Amino acid sequence: MSIKQVYYDKAGMSAVKAFIARGFDAHYCKSAIEAKSLALSLISSEDSVAWGGSVTIDTLGLKEALYARGNKMLDREKAETPEERTAIMREGLLADTFLMSANALSADGQMVNIDGTGNRVAALCYGPKNVIVIAGMNKLCPTLNDAMVRARNTAAPMNSQRFPSESRPCYLTGKCADCKVPDTICTQTVITRYNRIPGRIKLILVGEELGM
Repeated sequence: MSIKQVYYDKAGMSAVKAFIARGFDAHYCKSAIEAKSLALSLISSEDSVAWGGSVTIDTLGLKEALYARGNKMLDREKAETPEERTAIMREGLLADTFLMSANALSADGQMVNIDGTGNRVAALCYGPKNVIVIAGMNKLCPTLNDAMVRARNTAAPMNSQRFPSESRPCYLTGKCADCKVPDTICTQTVITRYNRIPGRIKLILVGEELGM
């Protein structure tokens, strides 16, 4: 076992304890394979499932596994019109299970997420019966302030590359410019510091580097 893995295991378990103390149903998995298996076990075959855009969720192949299992999938990418896409996204706010990652986590048990459209953070805050957040150890930061810095200066500029726009400074330079352009991907910043509904927000922290 590598020194990095030993560190991830120790730091990850410590962070999980901090999240549990804040009401989250938190788990640590050494690998993405273990994380995928755990996530599937937390989702009923009867659940409707929606998700926020996430490289981590895509990497795990979780959506494909749920499609194969026969879950009702609220997939906005299958919409044929902008209106249908919006309707599916709104339906996702009342899904049984919502899947997402986090832009950053703090070692004391808090989540930081920045959104452009807002559907992902809206679902995290209220609506779906269950929210499953899967994040690699590269998202874990020492303090809440460090997590805020990571979300804004690392995650957001990286995610910007997924949605090309030359009017968005971070797409052109890779650096946050605190922009106020119409297609900014940073319209909502949400800190989730406690889970009041027992079992609703489930965090799976993975001992690998996943996502952005």
